[in-house]
Amino acid sequence: MNKILSGSAVLLMTTAPVVAGGIERAPQSLAVLFEQGNYAELSFGGVDPTVEGTDIAGFKTGDVAQGYGFAGLSYKHQFNDNLSAAFIMEQPFGADILYPTQPGPFPNPSTDGSVVLGGTRVEVNSTTLTALARYRFENNFSIHGGIRASRADGRVVLDGAGYSRIAPPYNLEIEDEWGTGYVIGAAYEIPEIAGRVSLTYNSPIEHDFDMTETGNVILGATGGLTDTISGRYTVKTPRSWTLEGQTGVAEGTLVFGSIRWVKWSEFIVDNAVFPIATPTGGSVPLVEVEDTTTYTIGMGRQFTDNWSGSVSFLYEASEGDTVSPLAPTNGRKGVTLAAIYTMDNLKVTTGINYTRLGGSDLGIGETGNKTRVATMEDNHAWGVGVRIGYSF
Repeated sequence: MNKILSGSAVLLMTTAPVVAGGIERAPQSLAVLFEQGNYAELSFGGVDPTVEGTDIAGFKTGDVAQGYGFAGLSYKHQFNDNLSAAFIMEQPFGADILYPTQPGPFPNPSTDGSVVLGGTRVEVNSTTLTALARYRFENNFSIHGGIRASRADGRVVLDGAGYSRIAPPYNLEIEDEWGTGYVIGAAYEIPEIAGRVSLTYNSPIEHDFDMTETGNVILGATGGLTDTISGRYTVKTPRSWTLEGQTGVAEGTLVFGSIRWVKWSEFIVDNAVFPIATPTGGSVPLVEVEDTTTYTIGMGRQFTDNWSGSVSFLYEASEGDTVSPLAPTNGRKGVTLAAIYTMDNLKVTTGINYTRLGGSDLGIGETGNKTRVATMEDNHAWGVGVRIGYSF
């Protein structure tokens, strides 16, 4: 049973989120803690999303979502029958959105490139390190917890006719910075049926970023004579709860699943210019993201002493009517297939994921009263991943 789950379900959680809610790319699973004995693992892969639509001027946006790769490393050490610890390096947050600009002075609506959003871009890079310990009691209950440190940087450009009334254009550079948070949780296991249920809480992580803002909008926001402002501002990555479970249902067959909730509404970029106050007493945020709940269910099957496989399905409902051009998808449905080859202490897992990304209207303006600037339709993403694990 452990050959099936530890080789496949962890991979599914890594490749499936391809373009998740907010800027999430991986769900920060702690499944390595439940591997048997001492264990080391290397993971890597790539994602190719396609997100495109039409702006309100009738121009095709082109494919605005850029492909990306990911890599991870984890190590788990078993000190005795009750106490273990793990170290995890991963890239759970990231974004790379670019709206192509129409070529020439008289653009053709049949040529990809948005007049309304052309030139708009968001880029976020991050690496997270997690150190944690697990203590297993004699009654099959266990607790786990530790510290998480995250390094992140980013860039935002607002351009095109859609942003002309707000920030024409606006450029934000976010310098590298580390932030810290914590993780805590508990689990209950029934070894006889390979059963386990775990609940994990990830705290928000606060980053105190050095930011540089450039653009004509700053003249109006500050009343000064400069188009550049630098300062230090706090941004939080959101808190989350993850409920994961598994159980054997027949000889060599196991079912597993998870429910993950992320409070994306607390992910706010608050600096000198944004949020911009409006005459009605409201405000225009730089980016606004709804909270998300993601469901995953799957089944694993052992075919031979060396080979096993699994299939899983993922669902994330659409949230809200209009989303930000900086996060241009809304909801998703995905399927992942994985194959696991085990030989002695070595385990190699490969997986492929296909995700339908929810269509959405993109809006700019005051919270609760956004103006539609584009519609994205028929979006999807392909992801592939490989995990190489070694027990000793």
